[in-house]
Formats: sequence, structure tokens, C-alpha cells
Amino acid sequence: MAARERADERICLSRDLAPEGPGHRFTVERDGARWPAFVVRYRGGVYAYINRCAHQNLELDWVAGDFFDNARRYLICATHGALYEPATGACVAGPCKGGQLLPLAIIEVAGEIRLRRSGGVRLSRNEATQQ
Repeated sequence: MAARERADERICLSRDLAPEGPGHRFTVERDGARWPAFVVRYRGGVYAYINRCAHQNLELDWVAGDFFDNARRYLICATHGALYEPATGACVAGPCKGGQLLPLAIIEVAGEIRLRRSGGVRLSRNEATQQ
């Protein structure tokens, strides 16, 4: 295993993410702070973001892991109804239209979804030790 691969950290198993289904919540550390985050599968791709609405500092999901709207087309902020493109994190409707979710660098390899340790972002120590 190359040194770069060892720096990646497992978030979850690939099989844990159904297409347009519930996401997987986790926590990252960035700039000395802990941030809630999530990963979802959408149209064959896997996307991860900080779990924070671009409108206000609120998590998107009311029910843990439920990030998609009823049509399974957009990520939705359960508080404000803001709609985000799953593949880009761009807000396309709602009070933060034109805003953006903060993406996280991930990779899907060998049946795992892994966080790329880049830009000072890493899994929270508590989560990394549970794997």
C-alpha cells in the first residue's frame, strides 16, 4: 500500500450507501474544530460534504442520514427547504440560492468510501479509532 493510500481514512463501506438512499454521517476535524459531515451515493457517484446549510449554521437532516428530498433528486435542508445538487453541492433553490455546501475530498476504492486527508481535514479522532 502506498504512503498516500495509508493517509486516506475509511468513512464507511461502499455497500452502506444505497443509490439516492440514506447517507452516512461522520465527523471531521478541520482547523482545530470538529464538524459534522455526510456522504451519499447519487447516480453512481459518491459525494461528501460538511453537514451545514449554506443559509445558516444548521445541519441539513432532521432524521439522521436522511438528506434527499421526496423525489430523491436534491439534497434538502430540512429546516429551510433549500435544495442542493448532490453532485456539486450548489444550492439551486431556497434562501441560500447560489450558495454552496462545503465538499470533502473522498475516494471509493476496494469496497470502501475513504476520506482523502487534504487541506487539513481528517476524520475525528473518536471515529478514526473505532474503525
